[in-house]
Amino acid sequence: MAATQQLSALVVDDEPSLVRVVEGFLTRDGFAVRTAADGETALALARESEPDVVVLDLGLPGIDGIEVCRQLRTFSGCYVLMLTARADEVDLLVGLGVGADDYVTKPFSPRELVARIRTLLRRPRTQGTGSPEPAGSDQRVFGELVIDLPAREVRVGSRLVGLTRTEHDLLETLSSRPRVVFTRQQLLDAVWDGTSGAVPGDEHLVDIHIGHLRQKLGDDPRSPRYVLTVRGVGYRMGEG
Repeated sequence: MAATQQLSALVVDDEPSLVRVVEGFLTRDGFAVRTAADGETALALARESEPDVVVLDLGLPGIDGIEVCRQLRTFSGCYVLMLTARADEVDLLVGLGVGADDYVTKPFSPRELVARIRTLLRRPRTQGTGSPEPAGSDQRVFGELVIDLPAREVRVGSRLVGLTRTEHDLLETLSSRPRVVFTRQQLLDAVWDGTSGAVPGDEHLVDIHIGHLRQKLGDDPRSPRYVLTVRGVGYRMGEG
């Protein structure tokens, strides 16, 4: 039987004591871990080692975590979990808007951090090789919006839309049952596997990702074509 490939993590933070703790917990959980204390080193290591997940501090010296995440997304599809000591909405909106998949606010439990990483890694990835699907199969169409499930591609008209895994998973969940309203908690359960529900305020995480998804789809929240807000309940897709 072939051995299971070891998962790899890159931990990026300028606090040595925090890095040692996180590295220790991830190593004990079976990860191969590399560390960096600044953004330049982190980007070089990410190109070299192609980690499965990057634990990235927002407040790095030099290139901050937002810019590191932005640059990561130009060459890597790894999961990104952002660490922040500044829980204000602006930082979270900007940080998650450049492609982070989740966040944890300091101080945090290392066990919770590992659990959140494991949740990210359980999300569906792009399907592997196999028999090609017939043209037009497994597609969901909402006007000009076409969601190609096997390819995990999204187009609006002729434009290919670049989504993060989290944004794609949200869109796939919402489009699975057109006109059915999903509550924020249902979306957390579907996309984040329910673990985020234990963290106060995490339902707002859904709003942040929905906002960025709409921006990428060119969907005006005041007059949406694709993702509709149902006040006091949640979100749905389909005609208004």
